[in-house]
Amino acid sequence: MSEKNVDIIKRMFEAFGRGDIPAVLGMFSEDIEFQSPVTRVEHVEISWSHPRRGREQVAQYFKELAEKVQPEPFEVLGTIAQGDKVVVEGRNRGRVKSTGRTYEHDWVMIFTLREGKITSFRHYYDTADVSAAFHSK
Repeated sequence: MSEKNVDIIKRMFEAFGRGDIPAVLGMFSEDIEFQSPVTRVEHVEISWSHPRRGREQVAQYFKELAEKVQPEPFEVLGTIAQGDKVVVEGRNRGRVKSTGRTYEHDWVMIFTLREGKITSFRHYYDTADVSAAFHSK
């Protein structure tokens, strides 16, 4: 089961890397629980940074993210799988469209899978670099 789950996550990252958000969404269960860190930036709304539930809300997450930032492809540093969980460690870079400033951070993502679909996603990273990138120099 763990190898199959790792393959699903690998294919999800590949789809995201080529900008195929419909393929990414298709890997999620209808009732996906999707959590990314809440990022608070003074006087700037970072609309994508709150929990979501269901594919429709996750599609909105990707839309809001794409409106505000230009992420580079993820760099996966390692993967651990056990049972229905896959933990991925990586690095992320990108640029805030409104300021042109960049951000870069390490992250951990925890996926729970059932019957070949991702049912839960938890994303953890230090949000300070994203917050700073939203401020003009």
